[in-house]
Amino acid sequence: MEELAEKFPDVRFADITESPENPDDLWINVTEPENEDREIELTEFFGDRTTDILMDYRYHIFVMPIR
Repeated sequence: MEELAEKFPDVRFADITESPENPDDLWINVTEPENEDREIELTEFFGDRTTDILMDYRYHIFVMPIR
C-alpha cells in the first residue's frame, strides 16, 4: 500500500474482499484513477508484484479499481 500511495497519490485504498468467482482469490479494491491511462499504469505496475506474490506464496491477488 505504501507503493500505491507513492506512485499513485490520486488512488486510495478502499478495502480487501474475496473474489466472487473464487474465495481463495483476494481483491484489493482501490479508488479509480483519474483517467484510463492511469488505470493502465496501475494495472501494469501491480501486475509484476501480484505475480511475484502468486509465485512465492500461492496467493492470487488482484488490484481492482472501483468507482
